[in-house]
Amino acid sequence: MDRETILSVHDLDVKFTLRGQTLHAIRGVSLDLYQGESLAIVGESGSGKSVFTKTFMGLTDANGYVDGGSILYNGMDLAKFTTEKEWRAIRGREIAMVMQDPMTSLNPLKTIGDQIEEAVVLHQGLKGEAAKKAVLETLAQVGIDDPERRYKQYPHEFSGGMRQRVVIAIAVACRPKILICDEPTTALDVTIQAQILELIKDLQKKYDLTTVYITHDLGVVANVADRIAVMYAGDIVEIGSCDEVFYDPRHPYTWALLSSLPQLGVKGQPLYSIAGTPPNLFHEVKGDAFAPRNPKALKIDFVERPPYFDVSPTHKARTWLLDPRAPKVEPPEHIKQLREQGVRLRVRH
Repeated sequence: MDRETILSVHDLDVKFTLRGQTLHAIRGVSLDLYQGESLAIVGESGSGKSVFTKTFMGLTDANGYVDGGSILYNGMDLAKFTTEKEWRAIRGREIAMVMQDPMTSLNPLKTIGDQIEEAVVLHQGLKGEAAKKAVLETLAQVGIDDPERRYKQYPHEFSGGMRQRVVIAIAVACRPKILICDEPTTALDVTIQAQILELIKDLQKKYDLTTVYITHDLGVVANVADRIAVMYAGDIVEIGSCDEVFYDPRHPYTWALLSSLPQLGVKGQPLYSIAGTPPNLFHEVKGDAFAPRNPKALKIDFVERPPYFDVSPTHKARTWLLDPRAPKVEPPEHIKQLREQGVRLRVRH
């Protein structure tokens, strides 16, 4: 059964100008997002995860611009949008985002009720008592007790986890088709993280949302994702189903990310860490961007950028190791253990 594509990105290039220099933040990325799925985009800080998804909503910083490629959604190419008027028809109404930090996402001078009501009035077209009723229902749906009392309170009267619930309430009150969650659990403790992820999953089912999670934490991903896209240096280097990426990863960067998981650590031994630093994207990247940090890199990795090689119909990776002519390179010991044990790295409830 073919899944319906809700958003399709082709050869997207995003650049930033900074002090007379050009930074190539997103380097020819292509991705299809399927209706109703949960896609997780993972990678280190600075890999381009947030920049990539912000282009879907016209939220790129003022010094950033799309330099090529397309973002096709509902018969429109979002990459060609230039005015706020165009973006207002998409932002919130079609594609909404739960920002990284709930502490700074809310206006401290407005009540919680007023802030959610803005979204209800703008995107659901309700007014007065009908708008207030919708806000109270939304507060209840995101797990906030005593909505009548909470409606009149201010953000400082809420805990971090409750504020994150309010930010999610504002996003779903817009009735979007796609919900982007940018590190939705970063500022929260582990037990609250699990609750927030469960809440997003419930809302996804209720509203038939397509969700995109942006995270550096593969442990979080195991809980929520149908598919995982691994990003490195402004490029998607591997993409596949959750099980394919966890149990049969093929790109050396995915190996390194998985090996870094604390859950795979051995008592009394230092945790694995990835040597070196990501490339400077002010300079042209030659070959495989991960090659300088990859102890198993081939000579061609430093010369020519690898194409995608299909591992299965749903799994592909951009690495020369998958070329039929390449020598056989075994994944690290951690990856073999993961495969053998079938360990699913779930957030502890």
